[in-house]
Amino acid sequence: MAEPPVRMVRVESSSIDAVGYDCARKRLIVRFLGSGRTYAYHGVDAATFKALRDAPSKGGYLNTEIKGTFPYERL
Repeated sequence: MAEPPVRMVRVESSSIDAVGYDCARKRLIVRFLGSGRTYAYHGVDAATFKALRDAPSKGGYLNTEIKGTFPYERL
């Protein structure tokens, strides 16, 4: 059975189009502007997702707090 889709929310960013969060699986989904590529970051807690969503620079927060910290895969 296919897993239900994660609801994506558009964000104001020069690099990120939309983000979503699956709290049951602790999975952050990020879709990038331009390429449209989508990545899932695993093991992300809800507080980190909220901090990303609320950050003045979504791309900056992703680069400093999420990339290199959480394993990821391209969807």
